[in-house]
This record gives sequence, structure tokens and C-alpha cells, in this order.
Amino acid sequence: MSDPLTPKPMRASRVTISQLMHPEHANLLGNVHGGWIMKLVDEAGALACMRHAQKKVVTVAIDSMTFREPIRIGDLVILNAVVTYTGRTSMEAEVQVIAENPINGEQTHTNTAYTVYVALNDEGKPAPVPPLMAETADEERKMSEALERQERRLKKK
Repeated sequence: MSDPLTPKPMRASRVTISQLMHPEHANLLGNVHGGWIMKLVDEAGALACMRHAQKKVVTVAIDSMTFREPIRIGDLVILNAVVTYTGRTSMEAEVQVIAENPINGEQTHTNTAYTVYVALNDEGKPAPVPPLMAETADEERKMSEALERQERRLKKK
């Protein structure tokens, strides 16, 4: 029996979230808490996967997140998320985090995270998701790298 789900292009899942960082998001040094950024990463990744699957999703994994640069109070945090892998019921989203100075427009790529979700049906059980379709060489590369990450995750189980 063939899969009745029609493949969807990567671009259909793209999500951007922007949020200004306030003192309540930061430590005493004025650096935004890593946990706050992780929360935003999880939201952006989940939204991209919900757009792709058109179903509710739950978080399965967040690969390691290394903060290359601090995010400060007053920065505009921009999260760009896109689905980069689909399995039968699971999806990976790539989430890029950018800190922007809203006064001068200077942007710093602070980190990239890869998050994994499972789509759920109305009964809360894993549900099939549409396959992912690459439209460019860059998207093909992203999908290939995502497959390698997923294979590594499955080996760790």
C-alpha cells in the first residue's frame, strides 16, 4: 500500500519568531538565560513541524546547543526554523538563532539547534507525516545531513 501523503517542499514549513529580550530573560550580567533560548528554539521547531504535518507534535529530542555568542538584554532574538527531515511519524527541524541589535541592525548568529518531534493524531498517538521534498541543492544537502543525524540518534537508542 503506497503512502497517501503528498510530499511537501521544505519552504512550506518555514517559521520565523522574533522576540525582544527584557531584563526578566537575563542573568545579573545582562546575558539572556540559555534555558529561555531553548524554550524559544523548541517553540520555533514545533511550529515548523506543525506547519509541515498539519498536526499537533511533541518534542522527542533537542540535539546539543552550543552558544557561540551571548544574547543580551535589548537584543531582538530571531529564530528561523525549517523541517529538514521526515520519517514515518517523526520530523527534525533546524532552528537558527540570531541576535540583532535593533538600533544598528547588526546581526550575530549565536547558535543552531536541531530538534525532533513526533506528530500526533486526535487520540494522541503517533501519526504519519508527509514526506519532505527538496527544491534546491542546498535543501538536498540539508536533508542528507539530517538523515545522517537521525541515523546517529537511532544508533544511540
